Amino acid sequence: MKVLVTGVKGQLGHDVVNELTGRGLEAVGVDIDEMDITDRASVDKVIGQVSPDAVIHCAAYTAVDAAEENQELCRRVNVEGPRNIAMACRALDIKMLQISTDYVFEGSGDNFWKPEDVCVPQSVYGRTKYEGELAVRELLDKYFVVRIAWAFGINGKNFVKTMLKLAETHDTIRVVNDQFGSPTYTYDLARLLVDMIQTEKYGIYHATNEGTCSWYEFACAIFREAGVKVNVVPVTTAEYGAKAKRPANSRMDNGKLEENGFRRLPPWQDALARYIAQLQ
Repeated sequence: MKVLVTGVKGQLGHDVVNELTGRGLEAVGVDIDEMDITDRASVDKVIGQVSPDAVIHCAAYTAVDAAEENQELCRRVNVEGPRNIAMACRALDIKMLQISTDYVFEGSGDNFWKPEDVCVPQSVYGRTKYEGELAVRELLDKYFVVRIAWAFGINGKNFVKTMLKLAETHDTIRVVNDQFGSPTYTYDLARLLVDMIQTEKYGIYHATNEGTCSWYEFACAIFREAGVKVNVVPVTTAEYGAKAKRPANSRMDNGKLEENGFRRLPPWQDALARYIAQLQ
């Protein structure tokens, strides 16, 4: 099986390519230099030349606050990009796996969001990711949409690395304690995506590591696991202040994975321990 992976320079794309090659599958990783997803001709040309059996689309505009200022660019990457890829996949009759996000939900309450729940995104980033999902779902029958949250991996920037970096220069770190979700290790996620792409079990899925916490609880666990002494102060979202609205509730129901014969990801605490060990 040959799989084209977009966003290979990002944390998830990097891990997906490694997982594919580790299993003896053919992986072709591309980033903006090789294929500009916002350019239909570029997408058609590269996918046509590679002629893959599937595309795992990890590339995205993910700067949540910056998206509020750069709406046009965000829309081109997160909506036009998936649409261009889906059109190429439809023309060649190949399957597509689209990565989406917890930000598609309005994020109140304390329920666990199910894949079929109504999406009411509250930010430019969330809206564009949802529109990207819709484009894929409208154009293709052979699609997977996998919504993830709070991703961290070895390649690229993430919350874990940011916290550890801040601790080098700060005695006290303020972290939001009224947003809840599930940290997700891209190494674990990549294994699931490679399992998934080899099936025809199409549809919308949620995939995070098991268990939930607040960002504050996550930060405390990071420092504990890394053996770093720092004062972590819980603050509210309002006190912290951010340009884009964040979901207070990003708890995701991963039950559909099991229903379709896929293994749930390990608990986030276990994932974090393995990740910190790898970083050190």
